[in-house]
Amino acid sequence: MNIPMVDPAGEYRALKPEIDAAVGRVFASGRFVLGPEGEALERELAEFLGATHAVGVNSGTDALHLPLVACGIGPGDEVVIPGFTFFATGEAVSYTGATPVFADVDAGTFNLDPASLAKSITAKTRAVIAVHLFGQCAPLDQIARICQEKKLVLIEDCAQCIGADYDRKRAGSWGDFGAFSFYPTKNLAAAGDAGLITTNNPQSDSVLRMLRHHGSRQTYLHERVGWNSRLDELQAAVLRVKLKHLARFNEARRAVARRYREKLAGAKVILPAEHGRGTHVYHQFTIRAERRDAIRDALAKQGIASSVFYPLPLHQQPAYEGLGRNAALPTAEAVAKTVLSLPIHPLLEEASIDRIAACVRAAA
Repeated sequence: MNIPMVDPAGEYRALKPEIDAAVGRVFASGRFVLGPEGEALERELAEFLGATHAVGVNSGTDALHLPLVACGIGPGDEVVIPGFTFFATGEAVSYTGATPVFADVDAGTFNLDPASLAKSITAKTRAVIAVHLFGQCAPLDQIARICQEKKLVLIEDCAQCIGADYDRKRAGSWGDFGAFSFYPTKNLAAAGDAGLITTNNPQSDSVLRMLRHHGSRQTYLHERVGWNSRLDELQAAVLRVKLKHLARFNEARRAVARRYREKLAGAKVILPAEHGRGTHVYHQFTIRAERRDAIRDALAKQGIASSVFYPLPLHQQPAYEGLGRNAALPTAEAVAKTVLSLPIHPLLEEASIDRIAACVRAAA
């Protein structure tokens, strides 16, 4: 029997009556854009995340991009980001005309290294994007302190960590902005693209709402050139249902991670580190192994999925060839050569975990 990385169809089956009712409610209302479902989701997520404001947008990428625009960041500015992350983190900076500057990461948590961040700041630096990779928060106390001292905007890339916390404050409530993705494979998953921005600043909230709606606060009056980045009502309704189950689904992911740790104890792999400063919600369970490719081949032969997130750091991507030529990110380069993410989702059964772990042990 094949084992996939994720099981969005299984999640739908588990919540089918609630999801079907929510979708039916939207169709019956005739409201599909900027309606009561989106407004309710924004309120519910703001409360859940500990933020004053939440603004729904149409993707996690826009959730990173629009805060930069709202802060006036553009050509001539620099934004420091980790070199080991999904491409959208850099892409959002590039959309503004600003320059992404790549900093190194910690080998245990895969998150932004504060020492490398500090060395990457120049007179042109305007902002920092701290990515909470794979479900665990970056060292926000140190990163926030650096940003405060240097008067830099702090954006949290929370695409993979909804529900995680650091020192009892939820991800998305530490920085000037939090950017969330609800892509269908995420811990809180839409039925398509969807995203959300958190902020505690009422002026930023107002500007973001204008930017997502063609630069308009009043119908057919456009104060600036904006974007069409509205979170639609169907996605909001589905997300409202799933939000009610997020805590137990995240705990189920943590249970999967605990069993992986038990079954992989002593294997020739490096297990993901937990820093102990908050809850890891395990969007991914990512090991490191010198025989990464051999393990992946062995898993594939048994019909077990696995993924390499990410095979190339950003500074080595063709799109950033010019920017990354002189970057020195030894840790980002080393982890990219050895990381392997194993299947993980709330419905993964113990027998499947045991089978995956046995295959990893044998191939490592």
